[in-house]
Amino acid sequence: MDIQMILKYLSDLNENNNREWYHAHKAENKAANTEFENLIQALMMGIGEFDSSVLHNNPKNLTFKLARDTRFSHDKSPYNPAFRAHISSQGKLPIPVGYYVMIKPGNHSFLGGGLFADMFKDATTMIRDYIVQNAEEWEQIIHEPEFEKYFTVQGTALKNVPAGYEKEHSQAEYLKFKSWYLEYPLKDEELNDADAFLVKAVNIFCVMKPFNDYLNRALFDFRMPAR
Repeated sequence: MDIQMILKYLSDLNENNNREWYHAHKAENKAANTEFENLIQALMMGIGEFDSSVLHNNPKNLTFKLARDTRFSHDKSPYNPAFRAHISSQGKLPIPVGYYVMIKPGNHSFLGGGLFADMFKDATTMIRDYIVQNAEEWEQIIHEPEFEKYFTVQGTALKNVPAGYEKEHSQAEYLKFKSWYLEYPLKDEELNDADAFLVKAVNIFCVMKPFNDYLNRALFDFRMPAR
């Protein structure tokens, strides 16, 4: 498992972000992808020690493509020089929430969890309602000392508490949110030792699990919209 190979390929792609270079370096792409899939497999096995629901996955099905959709973007670079994966009980779908990893050179890598997508209105409502009904448990999870050591809850948020919810609710600030996620940033040097990184990442994901579990209980009846 060679994370340095991954970083080298992505750095080169960042400097040569065009289709000609990408297609001329398919061998390097394949090698880096293989190393990333090996990393995801190792992370999955580590996570499986405390969350066995992820163990049935194939790493190939958990990763995201490098190609960008540039139709509505001012940045017309065809590729996002980052390897990304979402490890959950249902693969890489945003719901149920799981364990997210992004490897991107330039100190842009991070470990994440929770709900990043805010376009699913039903999911947002389900989580808001669950926080209203289970406010004390939410408070305990996000203020557990080990959790606070690594995370602050982030997400797209409204300016005001939405209609239908009490403005004086104990978790009013979190009722404004439309998504609820966690990010633990990683510097490039933290990826130098793959074995040490794995130990750290699995520990951080373990600390994250109660937060993910809470959101997944809220989202138990959620169904992805039909395409």
